[in-house]
Amino acid sequence: MNIYIAIILMALVTYIIRVLPLAVFRKPITNKFVRSFLYYVPYVTLSVMTFPAILNATGSITLGACGFIVAIIFSLYKGSLPLVALVSCLSVYVLELFM
Repeated sequence: MNIYIAIILMALVTYIIRVLPLAVFRKPITNKFVRSFLYYVPYVTLSVMTFPAILNATGSITLGACGFIVAIIFSLYKGSLPLVALVSCLSVYVLELFM
């Protein structure tokens, strides 16, 4: 019986989250702070989901952090996304051989 209550509650919460913005915000949002906040939400969400996966992708958090640092440094020099991914993966692979 508890599983059905949990399913119904999850469905209601999901429905409310999707319908509430349609019901509350009928006019365009003009507040600059709110607009900029909403603009960055997808980027923050993607970062929050990706960062733990980067650290836990290898057997060691240290190696994952090293690959992350290499990717950041290489991306600052305008490297393309496939090239940054390749260099960071290779750096983790080489470091893993020596550790």
